[in-house]
Amino acid sequence: MLPVVVVSVFALVSVGVYLVLQRSLIRVAMGLGLLSHGIHLILLSAGRWGERAPLMIDGVSPEQMTDPLPQAFVLTAIVISMATTLYLLAGIAATARRGGSHDVEPAPQSDGERSAGEVLAELEGRGERR
Repeated sequence: MLPVVVVSVFALVSVGVYLVLQRSLIRVAMGLGLLSHGIHLILLSAGRWGERAPLMIDGVSPEQMTDPLPQAFVLTAIVISMATTLYLLAGIAATARRGGSHDVEPAPQSDGERSAGEVLAELEGRGERR
């Protein structure tokens, strides 16, 4: 079971990092989702992989039971990552409705060549849209 988890974590994290480094905001959101799934598998593998559910039954030793704490952490992390992904997708949809680009644009090296009015207009949201 452990080699399957290791390969799955490697695949999810590597594809997630690749997608996060792309210019498209949709791909960045998908990459963050894949990264969070890889981290969930890492958290689950931190617990014991027992044969039985974590129920106290006569005749079952604690070594045979699965640790419930990592499962609770992962359940909470799934809800948080789902909310974060939905928030990112809503921001991307709002940007698309306003006619904005779906690409991540690099920050300028400096504002030295721009006038103070242009910088102030950009900070207030009145700047040019590409």
